[in-house]
Amino acid sequence: MIMKNGIHMMAKSWRAVAVSAVLVGLSGCIAITDSASPGCAALPSWRDDAPAKMELLKYVAAATDESSSGYIPPDERIAVFDFDGTLFCETAPTYFDWALFEHRVLDDASYTPTETQASVARKARETGVWPGLSFERERMMAEAWRGFTPDAFAEYVRAFAAEPQPGFAGMKRGEAFYRPMVEVVRFLVDNGFCVYVCSGTDRFMMRPVVEDGLSLPPRQIIGSDSAIAARLQDGRDGLEYIYDRDDEIVLDGVSLVKNLQMNKVVAIEREIGAHPVLAFGNSMSDASMLNHALQNGRRRALAFMLLCDDMSREYGNALRARKMQSACGKYGWIPVSMRDDWKTIYGPGVTRDPAPFAHMRR
Repeated sequence: MIMKNGIHMMAKSWRAVAVSAVLVGLSGCIAITDSASPGCAALPSWRDDAPAKMELLKYVAAATDESSSGYIPPDERIAVFDFDGTLFCETAPTYFDWALFEHRVLDDASYTPTETQASVARKARETGVWPGLSFERERMMAEAWRGFTPDAFAEYVRAFAAEPQPGFAGMKRGEAFYRPMVEVVRFLVDNGFCVYVCSGTDRFMMRPVVEDGLSLPPRQIIGSDSAIAARLQDGRDGLEYIYDRDDEIVLDGVSLVKNLQMNKVVAIEREIGAHPVLAFGNSMSDASMLNHALQNGRRRALAFMLLCDDMSREYGNALRARKMQSACGKYGWIPVSMRDDWKTIYGPGVTRDPAPFAHMRR
């Protein structure tokens, strides 16, 4: 059970994937290796006849073959992934970031929420209906983390991630990575690609989850941004304040940018400085990122869109999946069917709750 003050040191024994990281000389990236399945070339959790799998394997084979017309030099092998719904569960029952916000506001006795925070969080928990994207929502969530140092916040996130994942048996919150997509990440890194996660989830919140689940370093994790400051800065402009050795960096509780849609393209240009050749998403908020990848004028690029069409192993949405299938045809994205293309979603021992979320009602 998570402690009421929410912060305690936790061993990282719950890691979602047993991977080890080794430094490689490729744009400062981390390579993920697994001696049991070198290269993960077969992508074993994918069905052999999955069209997306075959396209990806063919593409990577050409990209790594110096004699091929599709060869891509290592420093141009850039792949970008959305997080929620692309690499990680987003629908059981809601996004990780909102679930953590609810915990902070409603369960953490060390935090005194604003009246608005408490009202919105309580209504969401009671009804199972969560507020859509808005400035007010982002402002409320950023305020909840004011005063945390990045390290303390990472431990807070890890403590929450160690709790059981609602809607499933046999899985903790931080383990809710899609196994077939973890294999894609490992496969690409083993073949010399530099993998970035570019998500609408808060950067500092996402870092510990992705570090522990995928062994990707913080510099390859791009998310929504909130202000940070020195604890002793006291509102002074950064040009006027000299950071002291006795000071520390803290989250300042002010939302700056939501990293969705066109903002993902801006973030890629600012933080990567290279054009992706592969992009993976699951919603129209990823459309700009996928189209940006396909716009690569130097190398052939591919863009993949996950369809949330599995109603038995996941909490799929048939209407949304049909719309995304149509968008794939319109924009030239390669569809990935969670239902038809994957042998498993979360791996053995994980089952969907037949009566989801009833236990969450207060």
